[in-house]
Amino acid sequence: MGKTAGLTTVQKMTIDTLKKEGKTQKVIAKEVGCSQSSVSKHINREAKGRKRCGRKECTSKRDKRALERIVKQNRFKNVGEIHKEWTVAGVSASRSTTHRRMQDMGFSCRIPRVKPLLNKRQRQKRLAWAQDKKDWTAAEWSKVMFSDESKFCISFGNQGPRVWRKTGEAQNPRCLKSSVKFPQSVMVWGAMSSAAVGPLCFLRSRVNAAVYQEVLEHFMLPATDQLYGGDDFIFQHDLAPAHSAKSTSTWFKDHGIPLLDWPANSPDLNPIENLWGIVKRKMRDAKPNNAEELKATIKATWALITPEECNRLVDSMPRRIAAAIQAKGAATKY
Repeated sequence: MGKTAGLTTVQKMTIDTLKKEGKTQKVIAKEVGCSQSSVSKHINREAKGRKRCGRKECTSKRDKRALERIVKQNRFKNVGEIHKEWTVAGVSASRSTTHRRMQDMGFSCRIPRVKPLLNKRQRQKRLAWAQDKKDWTAAEWSKVMFSDESKFCISFGNQGPRVWRKTGEAQNPRCLKSSVKFPQSVMVWGAMSSAAVGPLCFLRSRVNAAVYQEVLEHFMLPATDQLYGGDDFIFQHDLAPAHSAKSTSTWFKDHGIPLLDWPANSPDLNPIENLWGIVKRKMRDAKPNNAEELKATIKATWALITPEECNRLVDSMPRRIAAAIQAKGAATKY
């Protein structure tokens, strides 16, 4: 007997009741059937509001505030660097204690989201564009063909999954990730509507106006037949030099294809960016050994995109517009 951990819930409730009645600890212990020290510890713990026993924390509130300032000064430092700075500030704590205190504050180590940097003029134009499109319905957005290019690498760098391992397993082949100094990559052009995705085009050279117009001729036009049949549609692309070239604008006019005006540096407003992310996540378990295998993997994964996924992404456009307005033209979470 004696340890409060051995007290049952009923015993604790009885102790509390008898204490309120003014009984002494000796009498309470006799009635409850435990030692007087157990009664004393339970009463003292309740009086102090303590829920558990254990060693007192080695860091003060002041130390914690200092740690939070260090973390917020540069959120990209690792635990070792933060621990070193905290120690220099006069705090005596281990690296694991530093990590625990950061977790207690709500900090978690995550892969950072990527958002475009926007200057004041770009934010103003994005805001004006969003306000102009705020009344567009999902049905109107379904008439837009969204397009974009994306780069796929055999090695995805730090964006890939992490590994769990024990001490001494660092060189275990099952714990290693293959890497090359200059990973092979391919550039892909693709398009989507709310109904489905269009054919992919693997770009062999740097995209200039002439190359882009060939892509439009041989891949975009067939995609319009596939996605819209004979119905009207609006084509979307960003303001990349090849897209905004005078000869490219002439090409669209000659083919009678209307263009959706688009603000600069705004990938967060384009749902196809999210589609590229979906494709890359689905490819995480694939291990292509060369560019040709990489292309085959991309094609196979692209073919698995469902109409429901496309529809959900295009249906998000009104929310993207609202988010851009709320952010006053700044980059959004999308």
